[in-house]
Amino acid sequence: MTAPLRRRGPRPLALHLGLAGMRALAAAGSLPGTVPTGPPWPPGLPNSNAAWPISKAGEAERARILAALAAAGHPPEAFRRTVLARLLQADRALIAGIAAYRRHPWSRQAEDPPVAWSEGGSRLLDYGGEGPVVLFVPSLVNRAHVLDLAADHSLMRWLSGQGFRTLLLDWGWPGEAERAFTLTDYVAGRLERALAAAPGPVVLAGYCMGGLFALAAALRRPDRVRALALLATPWDFHAGPEAARRARAAAALLPGLETLMEPTGALPVEAIQTLFALLDPFGVAQKFRAFARLPGESARARLFVALEDWLNDGVPLPAPVARQCLGGWYGRNEPGRLVWRIAGAVVDPAAWEGPAFVAIPQRDRIVPPASAQAAADRLRRATTHPAAGGHVGMVAGAGAETALWKPFAAWLRRL
Repeated sequence: MTAPLRRRGPRPLALHLGLAGMRALAAAGSLPGTVPTGPPWPPGLPNSNAAWPISKAGEAERARILAALAAAGHPPEAFRRTVLARLLQADRALIAGIAAYRRHPWSRQAEDPPVAWSEGGSRLLDYGGEGPVVLFVPSLVNRAHVLDLAADHSLMRWLSGQGFRTLLLDWGWPGEAERAFTLTDYVAGRLERALAAAPGPVVLAGYCMGGLFALAAALRRPDRVRALALLATPWDFHAGPEAARRARAAAALLPGLETLMEPTGALPVEAIQTLFALLDPFGVAQKFRAFARLPGESARARLFVALEDWLNDGVPLPAPVARQCLGGWYGRNEPGRLVWRIAGAVVDPAAWEGPAFVAIPQRDRIVPPASAQAAADRLRRATTHPAAGGHVGMVAGAGAETALWKPFAAWLRRL
């Protein structure tokens, strides 16, 4: 606890602490015989031993707890004390995990490889290797180095040692020019020019939203792309009732986000992080409690810190792209409905005639497997790989080599 602070995350910190606190208050409020701490007791309500007013579901849960305690012969007061002690223990573990992360001595030391091409803030990084060229296209909202997390844990460096020449398009920080970009500017402009600068034809591999970019670019320039890989790539944003509800809810936030985008012409990093956090509101607190139990010098702790540093080093999203993604992709499901256009042309996976590899993480909270499967179903020559892991874990987690790297390399060799 005496080491200096090295980082500010997890971002936005107030949101994660607030969500953890709300969960604890909700748990305490459902206990029999508890007046939870929190806002002042409302005037006019009797300040008795009754709990804070809760929903019908909460009342039903309290009744269930009381019945179970009575059946087992346990005093409700003892149960209440035990649960409150566990909640306090969870709070202490969360704070300990965040403090350990913020003081951990690890820092990324991997040096960037040579730059093969650049334009504005974007660079095409050449990781070398002998053999067929694989060009990776990451998402716009996070740093590209999730695919090159550390010198000893990097898909890019590993693949370059497996008989392939690997290139990574680092989109960079959006400057004044990029903040006016649309999706067409990124795909038909910057990505196509990077593709033209690469020794081709290439295998074009897109990760997350980068997969939509890669598909659109492959359809526009089939002469430069010999095969396509979509890694955790969304397509049908309304694949199932729950996915449709969440997508429309995200799109409904767009009018309120306009105020945040107006000063700089971009959606701020904190706003993007908040949107991701709402996909799994209590997940961040849970993983930091687990991190508090890890030995600080362990490989698992170093990987956790590396991934969290990457997650917290986000990139603003140009306002025109934010509007197109939230309104067009999430709100209107334009890709899934086959009405999404780049430079006026509809993007349809069925129009791709070459081989394709579709990796679908089975525990993905950001891109539901059904959303990614929808693209695979329309591709003519798709090899679908159900990967064990989540959205990030599949490409950069402890089990990424088994979950994705080796199966992807095996597919590449069969081309």
